[in-house]
Parts: sequence; structure tokens; C-alpha cells
Amino acid sequence: MIGKVMTGKSFGGCVRYVVQKLGAEVLDWDGVRTDTVASMVADFNLQRKLNPGLEKAVGHIALNWSVHDKAKLSDRVMVERASEYMEKMQITGTQYLIVLHRDREHPHLHIVYNRVNYEGKTIPDRFQHRRNVRVCRELTERHGYYLAPGKGQVKLERLKGADKAKYELHDAIRQALPKAGTWQELESLLRGKGISIDYKYKRGTQQVQGISFRMGELSFKGSSVDRSLSYGAISRQLDQQHSKQEKLVSPGSRQHSPLSQTASPFSGITTGRNLTPGLIEGLLAPATGQAADANDYPFRKKKRSKKKRIRL
Repeated sequence: MIGKVMTGKSFGGCVRYVVQKLGAEVLDWDGVRTDTVASMVADFNLQRKLNPGLEKAVGHIALNWSVHDKAKLSDRVMVERASEYMEKMQITGTQYLIVLHRDREHPHLHIVYNRVNYEGKTIPDRFQHRRNVRVCRELTERHGYYLAPGKGQVKLERLKGADKAKYELHDAIRQALPKAGTWQELESLLRGKGISIDYKYKRGTQQVQGISFRMGELSFKGSSVDRSLSYGAISRQLDQQHSKQEKLVSPGSRQHSPLSQTASPFSGITTGRNLTPGLIEGLLAPATGQAADANDYPFRKKKRSKKKRIRL
């Protein structure tokens, strides 16, 4: 379930677009007559006069579900979800229309509401985009609607402005993250894509509390782009990847132990004398974790060992 939030100045243009769409059907309403488009527009405009100073009195929201949710959605259920959505978005005590559209493959409807409520007060739109994301996610999870993994099925060509930038950020960070083992490496990878990272510190300390990603003039908190892109979540992933990288290059790891290599472990070593069995044993001892006996080193005279020679 995804919501797109808009505000405007003209009830006439918005209502005509929503209601006169081919196949459109008014499912629910409050405070307006629905016999004609002219009646709807007149009723909305009459109420907006209670607060003439509010220029953008038109509220418009498009609610979209996935094609995978068709079997779960009837007209009645969609009206229930729209009502639940408006309540959580604090759009209450005002005129509205809920209109079903059938011009797309996926189920979707439009809500037109008056930002001037019945008491003449303004329904605020501050932080509305952020609240919309949270509410849609909450309703999607609560009612078991389809959630596209990694936001991969969102049609970016239909998004604009901040919504489009947020999805572009999500994809760019997700592509760069598996290639990094530290924050510095992640910063470098994202810098090449025109993205910078801003850190939020605990007051008076160097302790990082959160991050924001900046692209051009737009900036978003990591958790608002996606829950998996918060400072804590990214730090855990970077730590895991860094640990894997260290294990791969560690000289004591099994796959990189000198004894397990096909090539000679002594290539490139210059001693100024021939490699004797004792010298080989001395060189191998540290790598195998066994303490070498001083008598095994060739720098002291000793009787020739009867042990089988090690063939190089």
C-alpha cells in the first residue's frame, strides 16, 4: 500500500479530474452533495470561506495497492482502509470524497478533502509526507498486503521530486553497501554517485546518533529512506563485512595457511645459504603454531638428523 500526498488551490480542477475519469465511482463522502460535479465543487468552496487566508485548501491523496492484493480488496474494504488511513493522517472533521479509479491494473482510489475543517480550522500538512510513509507501512503490515522486496517494483518513472529522489537514494546505497567494509569506504563509493553522508552527533561528544543522506539540495534521514538504512543497521552490516574481509586476508586462516598453498611457502626468501631440513623445520614451526627447539635450527652444529628429508 502506497500513498501519494498532494495539496492544491482549485477544488474545481481536482474534483473534475477525480470524478470524471472514465470508470470512476464515488464510494464514500461526507459534507458534500454528490448529484453533480458542480454541487461537489460548490460545497467544498463554501466551506473554505471559513478560512479565506488558506491558499492551498485542497487536499488530494492517491492510495495504491499491489496487483497481488486484488483478491483481498472489495469496494467496502478499500473504503475502510481509506477511512483508517485518514484517521491516522489526522484528516478528520472535514469534507471528503473517496473515489475509485479503474484505469490501472492495480487497485487504487483517490481521496479529495478540505483542509479547512467544519470548525474553520486548518488541517496541517507539516510532516505529512513523512507520516504518509509510516502510516502506509503500518497498514500494509497490519492487513497483510503485499510489500515489494527492496522497493524494486515501484515504477520510478511515475515518481517526482522528493519521492523519486528517495527511491534513487535507496537503490544507490543498496548497490554500494555490499562493496564497503567501513564507513569511509561507503562514503567514497557514494561520493562517486553524487551522494554525501551527514552525521548527527550526541551533543558535546563524538558519538554518532544518526545519519542523513544528501543528494543535491535534498536530504533524508537514513531510516526515512528505509529502515535497513539507519545508522545502526548500516553499522552492523559494515562490521560483518569487515570481519569477513579480515578472515580472508588473515595469515592464520585455514585457506591462507602456508601449508595449504600449492606454491612454495619459501619463494622469495633469501638466506645466503642452502635450505637444510633443520632450517625448513624452523621456518615452518611458527606457521604451524608449534614451538621450535633451538637445536633444530641450522645455525648451531648438531648431528645430522635421521629423519626423512623434506622434499622441496
